Amino acid sequence: QVQLVESGGGSVQSGGSLRLSCAASEYTYTNYYMGWFRQAPGKEREGVAAIDSHGTTTYADSVKGRFTISLDNAKNTMYLQMNSLKPEQTAMYYCAAGQGGLLYGLPLSTYMYRYWGQGTQVTVSS
Repeated sequence: QVQLVESGGGSVQSGGSLRLSCAASEYTYTNYYMGWFRQAPGKEREGVAAIDSHGTTTYADSVKGRFTISLDNAKNTMYLQMNSLKPEQTAMYYCAAGQGGLLYGLPLSTYMYRYWGQGTQVTVSS
């Protein structure tokens, strides 16, 4: 099945930038979608951004205008460009993928994603 591997995490000062990458072993070209999620210790996993096969994107309100999700289909890689990072955005960031027709739009809910990477840690210091 689909294997997802995240990279690009690390430590950065507040206001800095990071670009996360998610390499997929394969993906379904039609009716697929991918997303980035994050989870801080003791907190629930939350959706950050998502993108589908048509190029439609959605973002959590907290990252709009700061983060950009993109796909490089030739490389089977999804990216999350994170600018103006804040300490409260410190978390383990996970790549996820799903497939299927979306009746109500691109989801940021964990239950809508079947495949998950192991995560990459992002630490933002003040």
